[in-house]
Amino acid sequence: MADKYGIDSHKLVYHPQRVAQWLDGRHDWQQAKAVYPIYMEVSPVGACNHRCTFCAVDYIGYKAQRLDVKILAERLMEMGKLGVKSIMYAGEGEPMLHKDINEIVKWTFDAGIDVSFTTNGTLMNQRFVEQSLPLVSWIKVSLNAGSAENYAAIHQTKASDFDLVLNNLRRAVEHKKAQQLSCTLGAQILLLPENQHEVTTLAKICRDVGLDYLVVKPYSQHLFSETRRYESLRYDNLLGMAEELAQFNGDGFNVVFREQTMKNYSQSETQRYKTCHATPYFWGYIMADGEVYGCSAYLTDQRFAYGNIHQQSFQDIWEGEKRRQNWQYITQELDISQCRKNCRMESVNQYLDKLTANQPAHINFI
Repeated sequence: MADKYGIDSHKLVYHPQRVAQWLDGRHDWQQAKAVYPIYMEVSPVGACNHRCTFCAVDYIGYKAQRLDVKILAERLMEMGKLGVKSIMYAGEGEPMLHKDINEIVKWTFDAGIDVSFTTNGTLMNQRFVEQSLPLVSWIKVSLNAGSAENYAAIHQTKASDFDLVLNNLRRAVEHKKAQQLSCTLGAQILLLPENQHEVTTLAKICRDVGLDYLVVKPYSQHLFSETRRYESLRYDNLLGMAEELAQFNGDGFNVVFREQTMKNYSQSETQRYKTCHATPYFWGYIMADGEVYGCSAYLTDQRFAYGNIHQQSFQDIWEGEKRRQNWQYITQELDISQCRKNCRMESVNQYLDKLTANQPAHINFI
């Protein structure tokens, strides 16, 4: 099944200079500290207008806090100069709840950083479409059902939000086409027992709306989530769904069925890499209170907290003592069997492991 965006894989292979920097310096802190993330996740606000049954960060509590926009603007310009190449606005809450979200998009773009969103789409209003869509690389809307009734039950919101989101997407598609914008517009469904019978319905809806793709992905249990209702989910018996969904591919629309990610659940610990290579290097996370973390699976775990952008420059945080301690902990102590299965850096870690610990014989015979 087509995946031209590399969603079920990784794109670190397109950043050989950063990988080479990591290879040269990963055992020496004086070199390692200057390896900056390519990709960041940023949470503009902690609040959310939905209470999805699967929410990974429900343990944080949907706090009504938000990033200071003046400080964020300064940090974004700094981050761009230091080598950060992309930011996805998502996080503990709904990113479009931030009243200055359009200004945040422009500051990010002006800093030379690619902008994207993962959002529930309810607040993607006309102002956002007109002001921010021209500056955004992609938007992925969390749309976890094919009917209003089921959507309301899973998102724990009112049923009318289903049509609201679809209308917002139609407006965005129309504006994109009228202005000939490059922004990729997609949706994502987390495959659950409650919605697996509606995936084909949703695929048809998304295709008819004019979206570029629908991602079908598996659930991954967060280490600290309060919800545990899906932690035993497995997908071996659902892999055949890919063939059924292939019928919707074409005319610019693709269903990205994350088959490889689902298969990873069947991988034994003996087959898995032994060390997290991606952290604390290639990605990072900024919470709505300004705290910088090295891994989104360990939010609120102080071993992975490096500092706060409201109090320090990004360079001081990234090259500081708390990140050095985390670098040492990950290198010497972290047991990845206790980490979140299928974390966002899974494919990146598999790739980096091949470059280091699991090189095949005769590598010079290219």
